Amino acid sequence: MKFECSMINSDGIKEKWYGKIINYKDGKEILEMCVESRSSLHIIIGKTSFGNFVCIPNYNVGCYLSRFNDLFWNSEKLSELMGEVDGVTAATAIKFIEHELLLWDYF
Repeated sequence: MKFECSMINSDGIKEKWYGKIINYKDGKEILEMCVESRSSLHIIIGKTSFGNFVCIPNYNVGCYLSRFNDLFWNSEKLSELMGEVDGVTAATAIKFIEHELLLWDYF
């Protein structure tokens, strides 16, 4: 599954690139996916009674998220932890997979 990422770089120029979800495994409370883009990301998302979360083990990153489709907030949070391009890529992949699979649409 291919998706498009974009951001405004430090020079004020809009950059675009593509990512691809290579595979995913959907469980009742979590979803795990492998994403290839400018780098490779192993992304695990889920829900707890305290909110949505993401773990990206190959970057030693884990944090709470807003709604899975909240690209702005999730991109900002993940970019602080792993750099802007990878943060935007991860947030966009999460939004894309949530929309494609209608994950947990009752939340």
